[in-house]
Amino acid sequence: MTDWTAGYVADIGYTYGYYTELNPQRLKLPFLATGQVLPEVGTACELGFGQGISIAIHAAASQVSWYGTDFNPSQAGFAQEITAAAGANATLYDQAFEDFCSRADLPEFDYIGLHGIWSWINDQNRHVITDFLRRKLKIGGVLYISYNSQPGWAGMVPMRELLNLHTEVMGASGQGITNRIDAALDFVERMLATDPLYSKINPQAVERIKRMKEQNRHYLAHEYFNRDWHPMSFARMSEWISAAKLGFACSAHYTDHVDAVNLSAEQQALLQELPDATFRQSVRDFMCNTQFRRDYWVKGERQLGTFERGEQLRAQRVLLTAEKSSVELKVGGARGEATLNENVYRPILDLLADHKPRSLGQIEHEMKTEGLVFAQVLQAVMILTGKGDLGLVQEDTISHKAKRATDKLNLTFLNKSRSSNDIAYLASPVTGGGISVNRFQQLFLLARNQGLKQPQEWAKFVWQHLEIMNQRLTKEGKSLSTSEENIVELTHQAVEFSEKRLPILKALQIA
Repeated sequence: MTDWTAGYVADIGYTYGYYTELNPQRLKLPFLATGQVLPEVGTACELGFGQGISIAIHAAASQVSWYGTDFNPSQAGFAQEITAAAGANATLYDQAFEDFCSRADLPEFDYIGLHGIWSWINDQNRHVITDFLRRKLKIGGVLYISYNSQPGWAGMVPMRELLNLHTEVMGASGQGITNRIDAALDFVERMLATDPLYSKINPQAVERIKRMKEQNRHYLAHEYFNRDWHPMSFARMSEWISAAKLGFACSAHYTDHVDAVNLSAEQQALLQELPDATFRQSVRDFMCNTQFRRDYWVKGERQLGTFERGEQLRAQRVLLTAEKSSVELKVGGARGEATLNENVYRPILDLLADHKPRSLGQIEHEMKTEGLVFAQVLQAVMILTGKGDLGLVQEDTISHKAKRATDKLNLTFLNKSRSSNDIAYLASPVTGGGISVNRFQQLFLLARNQGLKQPQEWAKFVWQHLEIMNQRLTKEGKSLSTSEENIVELTHQAVEFSEKRLPILKALQIA
């Protein structure tokens, strides 16, 4: 009997996550910030799209033709359902990589994305993907790829092997993967309580086990309990990808572009001495103890001229996607949490507080009275975008064309929120990507969609759905038992949503 799973967990569905790094719209700032020519993306592909939330949103919210595959037919079926409901330009399959990548009817691609795939497949599949990149990624095309990296995972490798071994040796297949995960974690916890020498030398692994006990078992199954799990150094990754004639472009993780929050002055100085990009990135990973890399690779890097770079950067528009008062002037990096300069960030946030799109050039012009120069504006935009406080704005013509599909996709998600909180994102034609919107907020939007105008009406609408499913709200750790208590709390949330979140969703053309 053929094992179509190839050792990958298939008896439990993947989470319904959205991964903003897969959005081709996000290429622009990192590429322009590092002075590189970027492609116009007309065709794109996602390999291993899971439940398909990202590819559905990106197909609906753009004019890009998307293709993709996920080996799990249940997940592929769900992805096909939601993209079809949106009328999005997406052609999706449930084929293994080897079958999909050898299809004769696929176009060449401007952009190919793999999020959370590379570390969990075997070398045979890596060869298939590398050959696919060589044949199907256009000259000038971009690969986005994320993967577990060394040295950050070095101490956890033997612990992960022990966990997996327990599920195989001590667990029974009839128990189900979640029960076997629980048993493996319980055993490892007992083993660590004996104070083994390993835990003294690898305290980070011990802390990770504690965090795993609190994490979603669906996530843990796909993260740790596949047959293949291979954290890889940047140098080793470079060997694989260079076979497809790709070179490293830059990090897709925006805050990686701001050295001050990741590296000391001495570390920055040492890295500047290193002319070889692969060696420099490898050394940087030791400095940051990098556990997860999110990178762009390009087939044929080309540098922009200084004037072109400045012109294109200043033309890029952004929009504040968070309430101004909720934006924390702090950012996390490899060196811990850093406090942002209020004299730089407050004036920019004040300018963008009306949630209207503005170009970096317009921001630069307005900030001259604050004594800020363009380099400060660019760094602030990079950090705020990386934190999720800003969104990159598409051309108006693209947003206008995409809105019909995003409206349909969002209505599909809103209807699913009546019985589930699985999907926590909606599509914005303004940013070409997903925006975090929780279940109750989605139900408030559904109530508006059905003609209810006041927050009090939205609250009663939501309560009707919760009551049918015998669900209750909790407040301060206590369950609200009566209808009146639940409606009062929902009304409070609906009013707050109407005043704070709804204006932003309107600016993003979601509401």
